[in-house]
Amino acid sequence: MVGDRVMSVNGVVPRDILEWQRLVESDDVDISVLRGRETLEFDLARQPGEPLGVSISSAVFDRIHTCDNHCEFCFIYQLPKGMRRSLYMKDDDYRLSFLFGNFTTMTRFTEADLERVIDERLSPLYVSIQSPDPHVRSDMLRNVRGGFSLRWMKVLLDHDIQIRAQIVLCPGVNDGDILESTLAGLLEQYPTLESIAIVPLGLSRFNSEDRMRVHSQTEAQQVIETVSKWQARYVRAIARQPIHLADEFYLVAQKSVPEASHYGEFPMLEDGVGLVRCFLDSFCGNGPDLMGKQAGFFASVDVPSPTDYVRVVNPAADTGLRSPVPVPVSLSVRKQIADKPVAIVTGSYGALVMRNALKEQDFADVAVLEVENLYFGGNTAVAGLMTFEDIHRVLSDDKGSHIYLLPDVCLNDGVFLDGGSIEDLHREFDVEVIPTSGSSLRDRLESARREVSHV
Repeated sequence: MVGDRVMSVNGVVPRDILEWQRLVESDDVDISVLRGRETLEFDLARQPGEPLGVSISSAVFDRIHTCDNHCEFCFIYQLPKGMRRSLYMKDDDYRLSFLFGNFTTMTRFTEADLERVIDERLSPLYVSIQSPDPHVRSDMLRNVRGGFSLRWMKVLLDHDIQIRAQIVLCPGVNDGDILESTLAGLLEQYPTLESIAIVPLGLSRFNSEDRMRVHSQTEAQQVIETVSKWQARYVRAIARQPIHLADEFYLVAQKSVPEASHYGEFPMLEDGVGLVRCFLDSFCGNGPDLMGKQAGFFASVDVPSPTDYVRVVNPAADTGLRSPVPVPVSLSVRKQIADKPVAIVTGSYGALVMRNALKEQDFADVAVLEVENLYFGGNTAVAGLMTFEDIHRVLSDDKGSHIYLLPDVCLNDGVFLDGGSIEDLHREFDVEVIPTSGSSLRDRLESARREVSHV
Protein backbone atom coordinates (compact mmCIF):
# COMPACT_ATOMS: atom_id res chain seq x y z
CA MET A 1 0.00 0.00 0.00
CA VAL A 2 1.03 3.61 -0.47
CA GLY A 3 3.03 4.65 2.58
CA ASP A 4 4.43 1.21 3.40
CA ARG A 5 8.05 1.36 4.51
CA VAL A 6 10.36 -1.39 3.28
CA MET A 7 12.32 -2.82 6.18
CA SER A 8 14.20 -5.62 4.40
CA VAL A 9 14.36 -7.60 1.17
CA ASN A 10 15.48 -11.24 1.40
CA GLY A 11 16.83 -10.45 4.85
CA VAL A 12 18.90 -7.46 3.67
CA VAL A 13 18.15 -3.82 4.55
CA PRO A 14 18.61 -1.99 1.22
CA ARG A 15 20.57 1.28 1.37
CA ASP A 16 19.19 2.73 -1.84
CA ILE A 17 17.23 1.95 -4.98
CA LEU A 18 20.32 0.43 -6.57
CA GLU A 19 20.48 -2.26 -3.89
CA TRP A 20 16.70 -2.59 -3.96
CA GLN A 21 16.75 -3.31 -7.69
CA ARG A 22 19.45 -5.95 -7.30
CA LEU A 23 17.61 -7.66 -4.44
CA VAL A 24 14.21 -7.84 -6.16
CA GLU A 25 15.58 -9.23 -9.42
CA SER A 26 15.29 -12.80 -8.13
CA ASP A 27 12.22 -14.93 -8.88
CA ASP A 28 11.38 -15.33 -5.18
CA VAL A 29 11.36 -12.17 -3.08
CA ASP A 30 10.71 -11.94 0.65
CA ILE A 31 9.81 -8.37 1.63
CA SER A 32 9.26 -7.07 5.15
CA VAL A 33 7.34 -3.80 5.38
CA LEU A 34 6.21 -1.54 8.18
CA ARG A 35 2.58 -0.43 7.81
CA GLY A 36 1.76 1.95 10.60
CA ARG A 37 2.95 0.08 13.69
CA GLU A 38 2.52 -3.38 12.17
CA THR A 39 5.27 -5.36 10.46
CA LEU A 40 4.07 -7.45 7.53
CA GLU A 41 5.91 -10.18 5.64
CA PHE A 42 5.32 -10.85 1.93
CA ASP A 43 6.66 -13.86 0.05
CA LEU A 44 6.42 -12.99 -3.65
CA ALA A 45 6.89 -15.35 -6.56
CA ARG A 46 6.98 -14.12 -10.12
CA GLN A 47 7.85 -15.26 -13.59
CA PRO A 48 11.24 -14.28 -15.07
CA GLY A 49 11.00 -10.75 -16.47
CA GLU A 50 7.69 -10.04 -14.76
CA PRO A 51 7.67 -6.56 -13.15
CA LEU A 52 7.40 -6.49 -9.39
CA GLY A 53 4.79 -3.72 -9.55
CA VAL A 54 6.20 -1.70 -6.66
CA SER A 55 7.10 1.99 -6.93
CA ILE A 56 9.73 3.42 -4.59
CA SER A 57 9.42 7.07 -3.60
CA SER A 58 13.06 7.92 -2.88
CA ALA A 59 16.37 6.96 -4.43
CA VAL A 60 18.29 6.83 -1.13
CA PHE A 61 16.99 5.00 1.94
CA ASP A 62 19.80 5.77 4.36
CA ARG A 63 21.34 9.17 5.03
CA ILE A 64 22.50 11.25 2.07
CA HIS A 65 26.24 11.86 1.95
CA THR A 66 26.30 15.60 2.50
CA CYS A 67 29.04 17.92 1.29
CA ASP A 68 31.70 19.02 3.77
CA ASN A 69 33.43 21.44 1.41
CA HIS A 70 33.08 25.21 1.83
CA CYS A 71 33.57 26.36 -1.74
CA GLU A 72 33.56 30.12 -2.09
CA PHE A 73 31.75 29.77 -5.44
CA CYS A 74 28.95 27.59 -4.02
CA PHE A 75 25.58 29.03 -5.03
CA ILE A 76 23.86 27.55 -1.99
CA TYR A 77 25.87 29.91 0.24
CA GLN A 78 24.50 32.76 -1.87
CA LEU A 79 20.82 32.05 -1.26
CA PRO A 80 18.65 34.49 0.66
CA LYS A 81 17.23 33.43 4.01
CA GLY A 82 13.72 32.08 4.31
CA MET A 83 13.59 29.81 1.27
CA ARG A 84 12.34 26.24 1.59
CA ARG A 85 14.66 24.09 3.66
CA SER A 86 15.61 21.59 0.95
CA LEU A 87 17.34 24.32 -1.06
CA TYR A 88 20.06 24.68 1.57
CA MET A 89 21.12 21.02 1.56
CA LYS A 90 24.43 20.20 -0.14
CA ASP A 91 24.96 16.62 -1.25
CA ASP A 92 28.23 14.95 -2.21
CA ASP A 93 26.82 11.49 -2.82
CA TYR A 94 28.21 9.29 -5.60
CA ARG A 95 24.90 7.40 -5.76
CA LEU A 96 22.99 10.55 -6.66
CA SER A 97 25.73 11.34 -9.15
CA PHE A 98 25.08 8.04 -10.92
CA LEU A 99 21.31 8.09 -10.57
CA PHE A 100 20.55 11.72 -11.42
CA GLY A 101 23.73 13.40 -12.65
CA ASN A 102 24.39 15.34 -9.42
CA PHE A 103 28.02 16.41 -9.17
CA THR A 104 30.33 14.99 -6.53
CA THR A 105 33.76 16.26 -5.49
CA MET A 106 34.70 12.78 -4.16
CA THR A 107 36.05 14.28 -0.92
CA ARG A 108 33.82 11.87 1.02
CA PHE A 109 34.49 8.90 -1.26
CA THR A 110 35.81 5.78 0.50
CA GLU A 111 37.40 2.43 -0.33
CA ALA A 112 34.00 0.79 0.17
CA ASP A 113 32.43 3.24 -2.26
CA LEU A 114 35.16 2.53 -4.79
CA GLU A 115 34.61 -1.20 -4.52
CA ARG A 116 30.86 -0.84 -4.98
CA VAL A 117 31.11 1.48 -7.99
CA ILE A 118 33.50 -0.89 -9.75
CA ASP A 119 31.67 -4.09 -8.81
CA GLU A 120 28.22 -2.77 -9.76
CA ARG A 121 29.46 -0.75 -12.76
CA LEU A 122 27.88 2.50 -11.60
CA SER A 123 28.76 4.49 -14.70
CA PRO A 124 28.84 7.33 -15.61
CA LEU A 125 29.67 9.44 -12.58
CA TYR A 126 29.71 13.25 -12.58
CA VAL A 127 32.74 14.79 -10.86
CA SER A 128 33.32 18.45 -10.03
CA ILE A 129 37.05 19.04 -10.60
CA GLN A 130 37.86 22.81 -10.69
CA SER A 131 41.55 21.94 -11.11
CA PRO A 132 43.71 18.81 -10.87
CA ASP A 133 46.38 20.84 -9.08
CA PRO A 134 46.15 19.81 -5.39
CA HIS A 135 46.83 23.29 -4.05
CA VAL A 136 44.38 25.08 -6.34
CA ARG A 137 41.66 22.50 -5.76
CA SER A 138 41.95 22.36 -1.99
CA ASP A 139 41.97 26.17 -1.89
CA MET A 140 38.81 26.43 -4.02
CA LEU A 141 37.00 23.68 -2.10
CA ARG A 142 38.34 24.99 1.22
CA ASN A 143 38.95 21.40 2.21
CA VAL A 144 42.38 19.83 2.59
CA ARG A 145 40.99 16.50 1.35
CA GLY A 146 40.11 18.19 -1.93
CA GLY A 147 43.77 18.24 -2.86
CA PHE A 148 44.07 14.46 -3.18
CA SER A 149 40.51 13.15 -3.58
CA LEU A 150 40.82 13.01 -7.37
CA ARG A 151 42.98 9.91 -6.87
CA TRP A 152 39.69 8.00 -6.75
CA MET A 153 38.85 9.27 -10.21
CA LYS A 154 42.08 7.85 -11.62
CA VAL A 155 41.28 4.39 -10.25
CA LEU A 156 37.71 4.55 -11.57
CA LEU A 157 38.91 5.50 -15.04
CA ASP A 158 41.41 2.65 -14.96
CA HIS A 159 38.44 0.32 -14.36
CA ASP A 160 36.49 1.75 -17.31
CA ILE A 161 34.03 3.78 -15.24
CA GLN A 162 33.00 6.77 -17.36
CA ILE A 163 33.56 10.16 -15.76
CA ARG A 164 31.88 13.37 -16.87
CA ALA A 165 33.85 16.23 -15.36
CA GLN A 166 32.93 19.80 -14.54
CA ILE A 167 35.07 22.89 -14.01
CA VAL A 168 33.42 25.92 -12.40
CA LEU A 169 35.44 28.77 -13.84
CA CYS A 170 35.95 31.71 -11.48
CA PRO A 171 37.55 34.88 -12.91
CA GLY A 172 40.96 35.55 -11.39
CA VAL A 173 40.94 32.24 -9.51
CA ASN A 174 41.16 29.27 -11.90
CA ASP A 175 40.99 30.87 -15.34
CA GLY A 176 43.87 32.29 -17.41
CA ASP A 177 47.15 30.45 -16.85
CA ILE A 178 45.54 28.11 -14.32
CA LEU A 179 42.91 27.05 -16.88
CA GLU A 180 45.73 26.35 -19.34
CA SER A 181 47.48 24.25 -16.67
CA THR A 182 44.21 22.50 -15.78
CA LEU A 183 43.46 21.41 -19.34
CA ALA A 184 47.07 20.29 -19.79
CA GLY A 185 46.95 18.34 -16.53
CA LEU A 186 43.67 16.63 -17.38
CA LEU A 187 45.05 15.59 -20.77
CA GLU A 188 48.19 14.17 -19.15
CA GLN A 189 46.64 12.52 -16.08
CA TYR A 190 43.06 11.72 -17.15
CA PRO A 191 42.97 11.36 -20.95
CA THR A 192 40.01 8.97 -20.84
CA LEU A 193 37.55 11.45 -19.31
CA GLU A 194 34.34 11.17 -21.31
CA SER A 195 33.66 14.91 -21.21
CA ILE A 196 34.88 18.10 -19.54
CA ALA A 197 32.27 20.80 -19.07
CA ILE A 198 33.50 24.30 -18.27
CA VAL A 199 30.76 26.38 -16.68
CA PRO A 200 30.75 29.97 -15.40
CA LEU A 201 30.53 30.99 -11.79
CA GLY A 202 26.93 31.59 -10.75
CA LEU A 203 26.72 34.74 -8.67
CA SER A 204 23.79 36.18 -6.73
CA ARG A 205 23.44 39.55 -5.05
CA PHE A 206 23.83 37.76 -1.71
CA ASN A 207 27.40 36.73 -2.45
CA SER A 208 29.77 37.58 0.40
CA GLU A 209 33.05 36.35 -1.12
CA ASP A 210 35.38 39.14 -2.22
CA ARG A 211 37.13 37.08 -4.89
CA MET A 212 33.93 36.05 -6.66
CA ARG A 213 32.78 38.10 -9.65
CA VAL A 214 31.27 37.49 -13.08
CA HIS A 215 33.16 37.26 -16.36
CA SER A 216 33.37 40.38 -18.51
CA GLN A 217 32.78 40.17 -22.24
CA THR A 218 36.54 40.32 -22.88
CA GLU A 219 37.23 37.59 -20.32
CA ALA A 220 34.54 35.36 -21.84
CA GLN A 221 36.14 35.85 -25.26
CA GLN A 222 39.53 34.90 -23.82
CA VAL A 223 38.04 31.75 -22.27
CA ILE A 224 36.59 30.75 -25.65
CA GLU A 225 39.96 31.29 -27.33
CA THR A 226 41.83 29.29 -24.68
CA VAL A 227 39.39 26.40 -24.84
CA SER A 228 39.38 26.38 -28.65
CA LYS A 229 43.16 26.04 -28.60
CA TRP A 230 43.03 23.11 -26.20
CA GLN A 231 40.19 21.44 -28.05
CA ALA A 232 42.46 21.25 -31.11
CA ARG A 233 45.31 19.89 -28.96
CA TYR A 234 43.10 17.17 -27.52
CA VAL A 235 42.07 16.10 -31.02
CA ARG A 236 45.72 15.83 -32.04
CA ALA A 237 46.68 13.96 -28.85
CA ILE A 238 43.77 11.55 -28.31
CA ALA A 239 41.78 11.86 -31.57
CA ARG A 240 38.67 13.18 -29.88
CA GLN A 241 37.40 16.40 -28.33
CA PRO A 242 35.85 16.11 -24.83
CA ILE A 243 35.99 19.80 -23.76
CA HIS A 244 32.81 21.87 -23.96
CA LEU A 245 31.94 25.35 -22.78
CA ALA A 246 28.62 26.26 -21.21
CA ASP A 247 26.39 28.41 -23.39
CA GLU A 248 26.73 31.44 -21.12
CA PHE A 249 30.29 32.06 -22.23
CA TYR A 250 29.16 32.52 -25.84
CA LEU A 251 26.23 34.70 -24.81
CA VAL A 252 28.40 36.94 -22.60
CA ALA A 253 31.06 37.14 -25.33
CA GLN A 254 28.31 37.94 -27.86
CA LYS A 255 29.36 35.07 -30.11
CA SER A 256 27.30 32.41 -31.86
CA VAL A 257 27.11 29.04 -30.15
CA PRO A 258 28.80 26.15 -32.00
CA GLU A 259 26.94 23.84 -34.36
CA ALA A 260 25.40 20.59 -33.08
CA SER A 261 28.30 18.49 -34.37
CA HIS A 262 30.55 20.25 -31.86
CA TYR A 263 28.67 18.71 -28.91
CA GLY A 264 28.63 15.07 -30.01
CA GLU A 265 25.77 13.39 -28.18
CA PHE A 266 25.26 16.36 -25.80
CA PRO A 267 26.54 14.48 -22.71
CA MET A 268 26.38 17.57 -20.46
CA LEU A 269 23.09 19.06 -21.62
CA GLU A 270 21.72 19.46 -18.08
CA ASP A 271 24.86 21.42 -17.21
CA GLY A 272 23.98 24.15 -19.70
CA VAL A 273 26.31 22.81 -22.38
CA GLY A 274 24.61 22.87 -25.76
CA LEU A 275 21.16 23.87 -24.54
CA VAL A 276 20.99 26.89 -26.85
CA ARG A 277 22.06 24.90 -29.91
CA CYS A 278 19.69 22.09 -29.04
CA PHE A 279 16.80 24.54 -28.64
CA LEU A 280 17.56 26.44 -31.84
CA ASP A 281 17.89 23.34 -34.00
CA SER A 282 14.71 21.88 -32.54
CA PHE A 283 12.80 25.14 -32.97
CA CYS A 284 13.95 25.46 -36.58
CA GLY A 285 13.25 21.79 -37.32
CA ASN A 286 16.92 21.03 -38.00
CA GLY A 287 17.61 18.53 -35.26
CA PRO A 288 16.17 16.18 -32.62
CA ASP A 289 14.58 17.56 -29.48
CA LEU A 290 16.85 16.57 -26.61
CA MET A 291 15.56 19.10 -24.07
CA GLY A 292 14.71 17.48 -20.77
CA LYS A 293 16.89 14.47 -21.51
CA GLN A 294 17.71 12.85 -18.18
CA ALA A 295 21.23 11.91 -17.20
CA GLY A 296 22.48 8.87 -15.36
CA PHE A 297 20.85 5.59 -14.49
CA PHE A 298 17.24 6.48 -15.25
CA ALA A 299 18.06 7.42 -18.83
CA SER A 300 19.74 4.16 -19.72
CA VAL A 301 18.63 1.34 -17.44
CA ASP A 302 16.69 -1.44 -19.14
CA VAL A 303 13.82 -2.14 -16.75
CA PRO A 304 10.86 -4.46 -17.38
CA SER A 305 8.40 -1.81 -16.23
CA PRO A 306 9.33 1.88 -16.41
CA THR A 307 6.50 2.59 -13.98
CA ASP A 308 8.69 1.11 -11.25
CA TYR A 309 10.78 4.28 -11.48
CA VAL A 310 8.53 7.16 -12.47
CA ARG A 311 7.92 8.19 -8.87
CA VAL A 312 11.51 8.02 -7.71
CA VAL A 313 12.57 11.36 -6.27
CA ASN A 314 16.06 12.78 -6.22
CA PRO A 315 16.37 13.69 -2.52
CA ALA A 316 18.86 16.41 -3.41
CA ALA A 317 17.11 17.72 -6.52
CA ASP A 318 17.00 21.24 -5.16
CA THR A 319 20.73 21.21 -4.39
CA GLY A 320 21.57 22.23 -7.95
CA LEU A 321 18.69 24.71 -8.01
CA ARG A 322 17.31 22.95 -11.04
CA SER A 323 15.12 19.97 -11.76
CA PRO A 324 17.01 17.48 -13.94
CA VAL A 325 13.75 16.56 -15.63
CA PRO A 326 11.16 19.33 -15.48
CA VAL A 327 7.86 18.06 -14.13
CA PRO A 328 5.11 18.81 -16.67
CA VAL A 329 2.35 21.01 -15.34
CA SER A 330 -0.95 20.85 -17.18
CA LEU A 331 -2.59 24.24 -17.05
CA SER A 332 -4.77 25.78 -19.69
CA VAL A 333 -5.35 29.50 -19.92
CA ARG A 334 -7.72 30.96 -17.36
CA LYS A 335 -10.04 32.33 -19.99
CA GLN A 336 -9.84 32.02 -23.73
CA ILE A 337 -9.89 35.35 -25.49
CA ALA A 338 -9.76 34.97 -29.25
CA ASP A 339 -7.91 38.16 -30.05
CA LYS A 340 -5.42 37.89 -27.19
CA PRO A 341 -1.88 37.29 -28.54
CA VAL A 342 0.66 34.96 -26.96
CA ALA A 343 3.87 36.12 -25.34
CA ILE A 344 6.91 34.09 -24.34
CA VAL A 345 8.11 34.57 -20.76
CA THR A 346 11.77 33.72 -20.20
CA GLY A 347 15.00 34.82 -18.51
CA SER A 348 17.48 37.33 -19.87
CA TYR A 349 19.64 34.74 -21.64
CA GLY A 350 16.59 33.06 -23.11
CA ALA A 351 15.18 36.35 -24.32
CA LEU A 352 18.42 37.12 -26.15
CA VAL A 353 18.31 33.78 -27.97
CA MET A 354 14.55 33.80 -28.49
CA ARG A 355 14.21 37.15 -30.23
CA ASN A 356 16.70 36.23 -32.95
CA ALA A 357 15.17 32.80 -33.46
CA LEU A 358 11.64 34.18 -33.73
CA LYS A 359 12.72 36.73 -36.29
CA GLU A 360 14.51 34.13 -38.41
CA GLN A 361 11.53 31.76 -38.33
CA ASP A 362 8.91 34.36 -39.27
CA PHE A 363 7.52 34.78 -35.76
CA ALA A 364 8.75 38.34 -35.29
CA ASP A 365 5.26 39.42 -34.19
CA VAL A 366 5.45 37.21 -31.07
CA ALA A 367 6.32 39.19 -27.94
CA VAL A 368 9.16 38.10 -25.68
CA LEU A 369 8.90 39.23 -22.07
CA GLU A 370 12.30 39.24 -20.42
CA VAL A 371 12.24 38.43 -16.71
CA GLU A 372 15.14 40.20 -15.06
CA ASN A 373 16.08 38.14 -12.02
CA LEU A 374 15.93 40.69 -9.22
CA TYR A 375 15.24 38.01 -6.63
CA PHE A 376 18.71 36.46 -6.92
CA GLY A 377 20.46 39.26 -8.79
CA GLY A 378 24.03 38.84 -9.99
CA ASN A 379 24.32 36.90 -13.23
CA THR A 380 21.36 34.58 -12.60
CA ALA A 381 19.78 35.05 -16.01
CA VAL A 382 18.66 31.54 -16.99
CA ALA A 383 15.00 30.57 -17.29
CA GLY A 384 15.33 27.78 -14.75
CA LEU A 385 16.01 30.28 -11.93
CA MET A 386 13.02 32.54 -12.61
CA THR A 387 10.94 33.08 -9.47
CA PHE A 388 7.26 33.76 -8.86
CA GLU A 389 8.08 37.24 -7.55
CA ASP A 390 9.95 38.32 -10.69
CA ILE A 391 7.49 36.74 -13.11
CA HIS A 392 4.54 38.31 -11.32
CA ARG A 393 6.20 41.73 -11.58
CA VAL A 394 6.76 41.38 -15.33
CA LEU A 395 3.23 40.14 -16.05
CA SER A 396 1.75 42.93 -13.93
CA ASP A 397 3.74 45.51 -15.88
CA ASP A 398 2.35 43.98 -19.07
CA LYS A 399 -1.14 44.42 -17.58
CA GLY A 400 -2.21 40.90 -18.51
CA SER A 401 -2.50 41.77 -22.19
CA HIS A 402 -1.21 38.39 -23.45
CA ILE A 403 -1.56 34.67 -23.04
CA TYR A 404 1.75 33.94 -21.35
CA LEU A 405 3.80 30.88 -22.33
CA LEU A 406 5.94 29.84 -19.38
CA PRO A 407 8.71 27.19 -19.62
CA ASP A 408 8.25 24.30 -17.23
CA VAL A 409 11.94 24.29 -16.31
CA CYS A 410 11.35 27.00 -13.70
CA LEU A 411 8.87 24.82 -11.82
CA ASN A 412 9.29 21.83 -9.56
CA ASP A 413 5.96 20.12 -8.98
CA GLY A 414 4.21 23.39 -9.79
CA VAL A 415 6.25 25.45 -7.30
CA PHE A 416 8.79 28.19 -8.07
CA LEU A 417 12.09 28.51 -6.21
CA ASP A 418 10.77 31.30 -3.99
CA GLY A 419 7.80 29.19 -2.90
CA GLY A 420 5.09 30.75 -5.07
CA SER A 421 2.92 28.34 -7.05
CA ILE A 422 1.77 28.26 -10.63
CA GLU A 423 -1.81 28.16 -9.35
CA ASP A 424 -1.28 31.52 -7.65
CA LEU A 425 -0.02 32.99 -10.92
CA HIS A 426 -2.85 31.40 -12.86
CA ARG A 427 -5.50 33.10 -10.73
CA GLU A 428 -4.41 36.51 -12.01
CA PHE A 429 -3.06 35.88 -15.49
CA ASP A 430 -3.65 33.73 -18.55
CA VAL A 431 -0.64 31.46 -18.09
CA GLU A 432 0.11 28.34 -20.06
CA VAL A 433 3.00 26.12 -18.99
CA ILE A 434 4.73 24.38 -21.89
CA PRO A 435 7.70 21.99 -22.12
CA THR A 436 11.08 23.72 -22.36
CA SER A 437 11.89 22.63 -25.89
CA GLY A 438 12.15 24.23 -29.29
CA SER A 439 9.70 21.90 -31.00
CA SER A 440 7.07 22.35 -28.27
CA LEU A 441 7.32 26.12 -28.50
CA ARG A 442 7.07 26.09 -32.29
CA ASP A 443 4.01 23.82 -32.19
CA ARG A 444 2.32 26.17 -29.73
CA LEU A 445 3.13 29.28 -31.78
CA GLU A 446 1.84 27.66 -34.96
CA SER A 447 -1.29 26.62 -33.11
CA ALA A 448 -1.80 30.21 -31.92
CA ARG A 449 -1.36 31.44 -35.48
CA ARG A 450 -4.00 29.01 -36.76
CA GLU A 451 -6.41 30.10 -34.04
CA VAL A 452 -6.03 33.74 -35.10
CA SER A 453 -6.47 32.83 -38.76
CA HIS A 454 -9.61 30.84 -37.96
CA VAL A 455 -11.14 33.76 -36.07
